[in-house]
Amino acid sequence: MNAIQERFTRLLDNKTKGAAAPVLLTRELATRLIERIDQVRLFAHAYPLLTNLTHGRLTPSDLLDFAYRHELKGLSLHMLDGEHNSLSQMNAGQLRAFADKARQLELEVHLEISSTLKPDVDAVIAVANAIGTRNIRVYSRYEGTLSQVMDTIAGDLHYLGQQADLHNLNFDFEQHEELKSDEIARLLKQANHPRLHALFDFGNMINACEQPLEALANLAPHIRQVHLKGVRVVPEAQGFGHYGVLQGSAEDDLPSPRMVYELLMLGEQHPQVIAFILEQENHYIAPAFRQSNEPADPFIAYREMSDTPLPAGFTLEQMLAGEQRWANNQVSYVKGLLAELRTLAELSLATSA
Repeated sequence: MNAIQERFTRLLDNKTKGAAAPVLLTRELATRLIERIDQVRLFAHAYPLLTNLTHGRLTPSDLLDFAYRHELKGLSLHMLDGEHNSLSQMNAGQLRAFADKARQLELEVHLEISSTLKPDVDAVIAVANAIGTRNIRVYSRYEGTLSQVMDTIAGDLHYLGQQADLHNLNFDFEQHEELKSDEIARLLKQANHPRLHALFDFGNMINACEQPLEALANLAPHIRQVHLKGVRVVPEAQGFGHYGVLQGSAEDDLPSPRMVYELLMLGEQHPQVIAFILEQENHYIAPAFRQSNEPADPFIAYREMSDTPLPAGFTLEQMLAGEQRWANNQVSYVKGLLAELRTLAELSLATSA
């Protein structure tokens, strides 16, 4: 094994725990990897700055400035982020001003809701039409047996497909801690709609008692958007919770380099993933939802929307300042990882010429 291949293998094997086969950096692969990195579309996300948004220190407009400052391609924003300043509270003129600023900065905006309920879907569609976005993240929060929840979501997906066709939209269903990746893949395959896909989150499979690379492989044919973040895995009884940490830090238990590589390479002729969204969730706490010893049709508990309470030992001012630093940290980490992958591919091509 030459030195470049050794470095490439070591990078992609980091924290995989032997769950992924080595990748041979051939000329063909190196060329394709460079092409994919050059086409990658990094987006900012509101969650890394949620405390600032909640307390009015930042507004959705400020997030556009953040994305522009870091030379990102766009912003993914929840309808409710920013409380009274949120998109959900804006009038027609304010929405128009927000959309105008995004266009002036040449930033694409993707929307998010934490529901598939008809009233919530209708509300986000109205905002999407007002600001000219075509991409919406959804996930469901139902309580009941798994079979009941799956049946309810199947009905919701049918409505989403109808609305997607009517309004020229795309809906991406996120695996959000309570459903396993193969269950979501089954729902999307059953819906069989060209405008319904998946959003893959780097850490949420942990709470569904899945391993990261296994979950990615199960959902791979459907993945259209991605949430990137760092996670410390927390064993709980017969399952696992997770605690948000800085992506790429020593505390991060996820095989981020390998997941980024696998997601970059999805799609035969063109990149399958249209948005790599930087969703740093430092200090976020998520309990286990699925258990290794659960019955065939387990009970799925209702879950509240994601939130990060003030961590122990932090003042509000420390958290507000910390969020700014941690959001910057993730941009640096992900860009650095992409640059390292690109450099190794270039070196491989140069030495094999």
